[in-house]
Amino acid sequence: MRGTTNTVGPEVSVLRAILTTGAVVAALLAPTTAPAAAAAPAPAAVPASASADATAQAIPRLTDRHGRVLTLHGWNIEDKVHRGDQALSGITERHLRDMQAKGFDFARLLVFWDDLEPRPGQYSQSYLRRIERILDWAERYDIQVLIDAHQDVFGPAFGHRGIPAWATRTDGLPFTPHPDDWFAEYFEPAVQRAFSHLYQDPDLRRAQARMWRTLAGRFARHPAVLGYDLINEPMGELHPGEDLATAARRIERDQLTPMYNRLARAVRSADDDAWVFVEPTPIVGEGVPTGLGRVHDPRVVYAPHFYNAAMEAGGDYDPGAGWIEAYERAVTDYPAQYRVPVVIGEWGPLDSTLPNMRRFYRDAMASLGRYASGWAGYVWCYGGGYCAVDDTGAFRTNKELTAEPYAQSVAGTVRSASYDAVRGVYRLAYRAAPHGSRLTELSLPPGSWRVEADGALVVRRTPGRAWVLAAPGSRVGVTVVRN
Repeated sequence: MRGTTNTVGPEVSVLRAILTTGAVVAALLAPTTAPAAAAAPAPAAVPASASADATAQAIPRLTDRHGRVLTLHGWNIEDKVHRGDQALSGITERHLRDMQAKGFDFARLLVFWDDLEPRPGQYSQSYLRRIERILDWAERYDIQVLIDAHQDVFGPAFGHRGIPAWATRTDGLPFTPHPDDWFAEYFEPAVQRAFSHLYQDPDLRRAQARMWRTLAGRFARHPAVLGYDLINEPMGELHPGEDLATAARRIERDQLTPMYNRLARAVRSADDDAWVFVEPTPIVGEGVPTGLGRVHDPRVVYAPHFYNAAMEAGGDYDPGAGWIEAYERAVTDYPAQYRVPVVIGEWGPLDSTLPNMRRFYRDAMASLGRYASGWAGYVWCYGGGYCAVDDTGAFRTNKELTAEPYAQSVAGTVRSASYDAVRGVYRLAYRAAPHGSRLTELSLPPGSWRVEADGALVVRRTPGRAWVLAAPGSRVGVTVVRN
């Protein structure tokens, strides 16, 4: 979480008021004179699973500006229905409150360029205020937010949301809607050409950068903002004779990489602190390694999506097909090579009630825990389909398996972290930082949990949260057990 820099972290001043005094507590809280930990990525966590390979272990972890290692568990929040004066009205305070109550600390907020800038150079102040209202709710419920510049099938010129119609250029190529298979619309000639113009035309490049400077300039100092997802699920134009995997790697290498570097510079001109999230094309979901190159920014997060085409079409999970294993191999090479953290921006099946879906959630959560600093499921809404919960707020079938204990922030170097979902036991081992923040925060889903710490103090418990305070440099073992 972002905030002012000091030697012990802002949470300590809060805890001073709630902790009883005593020699041990006083010693743990004593400030140090060393500077606060830098926000560079911490060494990778070593998962407890013996199957974790060296590639996954080479991936650094996400950190906050105090050097604490972050883990993000949460959901996308969206309103794709309302526009103009009603834009974002479908997202309410209840969304953030209920997410926090279920044990989540992260929201990926979908925003649309067509709502922000309905006419060239004219930014909607009312839309910015609605975004800020959602961020204020997130701050109230201690949820960190990723602002996602979302597009589906480019934008409103093709009946969807995202890039404004005034920034859509098709050269007169045809577009045929596919109402029963919207993803197929990405392969329509007009849509593919629109992506090419977005990546290549100097005036559209400048407009996209101005849009990001506007967003980052407005929300750079908002305490709920963790970072910015520069574009959702970018696609591009296939060349004659190219297969999809070859085209995806070329688009990522030759078009997305320079675009991300341009947009990262635009963000940094307004916000020097937040993380910048970059996505490959959605083709990575089929186990295809990305062709992205280096994004020259010190705070980059690799943010692929975790979808399988068969399950997207409503099919069941096939445990023997090896899809999760292939996906994990595909998405870990890039962050290991470029030393950037991973956060999965979207994931989850269309139909979570099918026979193998309980196995899917177990396998998926275990896989994500091996290499990712976090994830945002799709999507926190109240109903059917992809919705996390029903209209009463209860988890839909099997989606309760996404709610498990985890360490939101660790004041030190994580040595291992694992959750045994069958036994209901979470274990965390870390070495406390030699200076800076000393407070590790745990998230606990609804239910009765026992928290024990070896080498540290469990200094406070509230519903859904626990805090552990450790002496500098000490070895700490935390166990959370479901009662």
